[in-house]
Amino acid sequence: MFFLLLIVFYLESLVFDIAVLFLVLTALMSYLNHKFIGLPTTIGVMGISLLLSLGIVGLDKLGFSSLHNYEVSMLSSVDFSEVLMQGMLSILLFAGALHVDLSQLRSYKWPVAILALVGTMMSTLIVGFGLWLLMPYLDVDLPLLYCLIFGALISPTDPIAVMGILKSAKAPKSLELVISGESLFNDGVGVVIFLLILTMVTSGHTPSVGYGALLLIQEAGGGILLGLVLGYISYLMLKSIDSYEEEVLITLAAVLGGYLLADHIHVSGPLAMVVVGLIIGNHGRARAMSDTTRQHVDMFWALLDSILNAVLFVLIGLEVTLIDFSGPLLHAGIIVIALTLVARLISVGLPIGLFGRSFKLPKGSLHVLTWGGLRGGISVALALSLPAGPYRDTVLALTYSVVVFSIFAQGLTIGQVVRRVTAVKGER
Repeated sequence: MFFLLLIVFYLESLVFDIAVLFLVLTALMSYLNHKFIGLPTTIGVMGISLLLSLGIVGLDKLGFSSLHNYEVSMLSSVDFSEVLMQGMLSILLFAGALHVDLSQLRSYKWPVAILALVGTMMSTLIVGFGLWLLMPYLDVDLPLLYCLIFGALISPTDPIAVMGILKSAKAPKSLELVISGESLFNDGVGVVIFLLILTMVTSGHTPSVGYGALLLIQEAGGGILLGLVLGYISYLMLKSIDSYEEEVLITLAAVLGGYLLADHIHVSGPLAMVVVGLIIGNHGRARAMSDTTRQHVDMFWALLDSILNAVLFVLIGLEVTLIDFSGPLLHAGIIVIALTLVARLISVGLPIGLFGRSFKLPKGSLHVLTWGGLRGGISVALALSLPAGPYRDTVLALTYSVVVFSIFAQGLTIGQVVRRVTAVKGER
């Protein structure tokens, strides 16, 4: 028993040491970005960490392997998929939904629902089958099911990346609501599609339409229902007291405890947290909090959101060390970037073309919605969660290619795209 306790203490100390190290790295990179570079925090810290990783890889190629070995050892001890999907995601989604105006979002419920559900499915099929047709010409071996898995994990726009970038892009309110609303809900759809195709890969059996519908109802419907229950209970508790210390704790418990509960009962934790955030952000902040409490709750979640966003994008930048980019994969990455943009254009363009007037979006919205569909940590986490095998590294390399392009190329230029849409200049 004594030795078992020693092992547990050692492992916990090791995890704590790694967490502290990542926090220190994030603080240093945030400082360097703010002091010398001036990019949006998420993009800046990811860029610095990416350059650091590439520099370490370069030193390794020259024969200086100590830093590379240390970084690989450190990153291998961190389960990125577990850290994001079971740790950070609940907090980041809640914080993102907390300031979404539900009364305004309700006006765009159909664009959000159609883009989140139909758009994600359409994009998955376009990317999956397109990749399957193109890969033989690039000398890359990737079966159809893995192509569809890649389509499922890359199609949802990442709410963490999207909402962080939109804050500084100054998009018109209608577009901001649609893009942020879509990104908050379409990851749940993407995860369900991802799990269905992964089941086909691991079991060798094709799930029936009924099974797929049941999984969607269980995951998505169950997550929304759980979010409604948790949000209402939290609202009643917040309304019954007036003490910001306890009320901040209630919101934190609702998020972390609710996400854990969702995981145990096998419903969508991300969707549950979005719903809880919308309820507390709209009804809780307006009707159940004093001005002092509202100020402290907002400040707490804003700081937590900023810190975890920075840590997440540092992790994304550092994780590139674990990926082997061969010549064919580099070429494939470029093709896949173009393919995902085309799929985004079609999956957004068709609904806008069919329901343009009812969507109530300004002229030129298609350009902003297409270029503003950023991919980020969720895609990387899903790729890393794939079982070990000959095709996992290929999917991971393609995922990183799209994510890096999305964050840097699209994230840094979305503001320019917004400004060029002449019809939206006076909307704000």
